[in-house]
Amino acid sequence: MKVLVTGATGFIGNYVVEELLKTNHEVIATSLHKEKAEEFPWFKKVEYFNLDLSRLEPGCNYFQFFKNPDKIIHLAWEGLPNYQSSFHIEENLPRHFYFLKNLVINGAKEITVAGTCMEYGLQEGELSEGMISSPQNPYSIAKDSLRKFLEQLQEENPFQLKWLRLFYTFGKGQNPNSILSQLETALKRGDTEFNMSGGEQQRDYLPVKTIAEYIVKATSQEKITGIINCSSGIPVTINQLVENYLAENKQSIKLNKGFYPYPDYEPMNFWGDNAKLKRSIG
Repeated sequence: MKVLVTGATGFIGNYVVEELLKTNHEVIATSLHKEKAEEFPWFKKVEYFNLDLSRLEPGCNYFQFFKNPDKIIHLAWEGLPNYQSSFHIEENLPRHFYFLKNLVINGAKEITVAGTCMEYGLQEGELSEGMISSPQNPYSIAKDSLRKFLEQLQEENPFQLKWLRLFYTFGKGQNPNSILSQLETALKRGDTEFNMSGGEQQRDYLPVKTIAEYIVKATSQEKITGIINCSSGIPVTINQLVENYLAENKQSIKLNKGFYPYPDYEPMNFWGDNAKLKRSIG
């Protein structure tokens, strides 16, 4: 099976490419910076195309440009982790919809897109796909709008859409502003204490390698479509996450809890109902 992966050099994209190759798929990879792609071990094992989504050519057939892939995994998204920038709505949303629409009207039949748990907004507890979305920041508003645009496009040009709402991801290569990256940096510096929030908020975490495996499996099957929570289904507090990391790496540091306030752009306690994910990955 020939699979196009956009955002191939991103945190998750890199692992998705590796997982596709491991499961013997033919991979077409694309990203903004070729020089970054050349640094990955998979570069010579894929067919790579450089693409700047801010400079799409109106007359180009991008489905043909990418060699008519059987499936598309769209992970590209610029401007993160700044969730509050209007850039997501004003620039990302129209260019990503244009790109995906171009693929569809020119022949693409199966597309998987990375959504976000932030589409649920400030709703608490176990979040299921049947709940009404209520995004609260420009990033999640843009993602949720893109999904709705694509669902409307399905009525005019039938294609299979899998919208994977990704919950929290951790692993090698994650954003340096993430809590585990900051903790790792503090440990390497030899800091005596680590500043954090109170740590009682509950989240849903999965290792990035597991996320990549789930994305590939969900993409490969054809029975389960639409919105799919890509989550563990298990609530874990920030305190547990940090303490587990320290224990697994045999490290210790004083945790200065309460140094930072709890974020006001997400609820205190939420996790994903992953029953639909389980059906899609067998």
